[in-house]
Amino acid sequence: METIDLWLMLSLSALLSWIVVAKYFNVTQKLRSLTQPWVTRRVIADTPLILQIQSFQHCFLDALFSGLSCVVSVPFYTAFLPLLFWSGHCKLARQMTLLMAFCDYIGNAAKDVISAPRPRSPPVRRITATEDEKENALEYGLPSSHTLNTVCLSGYLVHYVLNSTDNRDATQVLAGVAVACLLVGLIGLGRIYLGMHSVVDILGGLVFGLLILAFWLTIHEYLDSFIVSGQNVSSFWAALSFLLLFAYPTPELPTPSFEYHAAFNGVALGIVSGVQQTFLQFHHEDVPRIFSPQLLFPVFIGRVLVGIPTIISVKLCSKTLAKWILPVVANTLSIPIKSSSYVPQLNSSASDKKSDASQKMFLPSQDSYDVDTGIRFLQYAGLAWSVVDLVPSLFSLLRL
Repeated sequence: METIDLWLMLSLSALLSWIVVAKYFNVTQKLRSLTQPWVTRRVIADTPLILQIQSFQHCFLDALFSGLSCVVSVPFYTAFLPLLFWSGHCKLARQMTLLMAFCDYIGNAAKDVISAPRPRSPPVRRITATEDEKENALEYGLPSSHTLNTVCLSGYLVHYVLNSTDNRDATQVLAGVAVACLLVGLIGLGRIYLGMHSVVDILGGLVFGLLILAFWLTIHEYLDSFIVSGQNVSSFWAALSFLLLFAYPTPELPTPSFEYHAAFNGVALGIVSGVQQTFLQFHHEDVPRIFSPQLLFPVFIGRVLVGIPTIISVKLCSKTLAKWILPVVANTLSIPIKSSSYVPQLNSSASDKKSDASQKMFLPSQDSYDVDTGIRFLQYAGLAWSVVDLVPSLFSLLRL
């Protein structure tokens, strides 16, 4: 146990040291100066190829690639992963959730470090069929998050299914890999066709995705073992989540990328803390799975009808509580805060005085901190906790 505690402390200390060093030496700006000019030139050079691909414009292709982009988007995974938990595939669900959070952090951090533009529109035709796509268009380009996420999540899913299959043969392995490669190829081509990315963005997403997938397949069993049976898991993850908020790089211009990270950072904390507390009750390997005699499909539908309204209610309640609690805590600690949208009245009463407490906490010196980040983090942490703790408890009470 002492060895584990030492490892946890060393991990947090290393991350804290990186935050201080990166801030002091302006690491983000230096990396940007090395990468942004080359990537920008490649984006401009890729424009003729994008226009050539878009010359095959057809309403069917518009619908196909827009639909595929929605299927592999963050909102889709956010809606799909709770169903995976409630269907009894708990290990796959928690691994996919944490991998998604990891991909989201690395991919968006890389985007904001490089701060390279997307293809210029016009001349490129950009198709944004949903509000989510319109927000995605406000982010920087490299790497393509859709490509990166598809590589990692489809690759991990194939790995999980093949390792869960008895007597698998080369044909099954080849088929699984072929399907994953086909999906990745379609997503990459679709992002170019939709005018959302250049070729270099897709290649960047592919490289980042393969590296992350290889790393995840190396550590996922150790990580899962730590989450379900380790010591001080919730406190460690809470500290890690807090530090990751400050380790995130500052983009050249504001983008929604940090908001996405803050949300999934909260999701990861909620999942880890909930699973760690209730693993033996609801998340062990012997829980009933969908289509088994213990969990018939009509029962699963009942779970969905109970679970979805519950997690939405918890999300709303968490947001309301966070909007009330965080300003009170910040004012008590004399930390100057502002609000981008959630608590607009804070902006009129924000103090110009910098907080001595924030200086002692090594945080970057600035006039005030956006309380919306904390609110977003807590509401998604509450939502994720309800998925793996509160809702399964309701299932148990209702015999679902």
